[in-house]
Amino acid sequence: MRKAVQQIMLGTVTGSETAARATLQRIKAAGYDGLELNRFMIHPSSLMVRMMTRAAGMPTGKGGNLDWKKLMREADLSAISLHTDLGSLEREPDAVAEEARELGTDKLVITGMYRFDYGDEKAVRELAARLSKAGEGLKKMGLSLLYHNHNVELLQVRPGLRAYDLLLSETDPAYVGFEFDSFWFADGGADAGEWMRRLGNRMKLWHITDRGCRRSGPAMTPILRQDSVELGTGNMDLDGLKDIALQNGIEAVVLESHRNWIGKDPVKSLELSAEWLKERC
Repeated sequence: MRKAVQQIMLGTVTGSETAARATLQRIKAAGYDGLELNRFMIHPSSLMVRMMTRAAGMPTGKGGNLDWKKLMREADLSAISLHTDLGSLEREPDAVAEEARELGTDKLVITGMYRFDYGDEKAVRELAARLSKAGEGLKKMGLSLLYHNHNVELLQVRPGLRAYDLLLSETDPAYVGFEFDSFWFADGGADAGEWMRRLGNRMKLWHITDRGCRRSGPAMTPILRQDSVELGTGNMDLDGLKDIALQNGIEAVVLESHRNWIGKDPVKSLELSAEWLKERC
């Protein structure tokens, strides 16, 4: 099973060609096979995107000015997939598809909808139809479409029915697969393993992060804030989830931790997580 790092982790350590080259060399040395790239990070990004990612603790950095195809080739890393947004895919499918092919991947991933009401049943059904249509177009071009979840898909559109239920049932399995992020469903209070079982072979990629707590200053209360932590240092049943992921036949596992890195260093963090991946995957 291939192992990759999500590019969003690397915004602070790929601000120049020299820094990016050194970072990718360390990623390769740690045992990863590739990166999962984001279109908004391989092109100069808008002020809004930079502000949103910075507010989330994951700045995009200046990687949009770099030649990622060249850098990855030099580091002997492959592109596992390419994250994009549904609007761009609908407006310019040929351009998005061509970029994915040039980077060497056949997988495009929709990363969730901004300014979208996942509690609105009609809107979610319409989203499912849009995903199926976009996926059908990509399939004709020899590419596949995956949907990546966060925790908002756990909103109920009506009692007993969640947005993710609809995305599973209303999208066409021939055209839409899934990149499942177990951290975000655990963060939303769901049983990530049960959802992974429901996905079955529609789960093509696994976004992996452990979830736990880390003391970052003087103890003021007996309660610590939960956040992502390095693999094997948190409280998620990663071994059990890994078994389900393998049963589902996933093609790759993608590490993505969200700030809170040990030593505030994303590369040190991904190197530590690589040790867990080496032993289990």
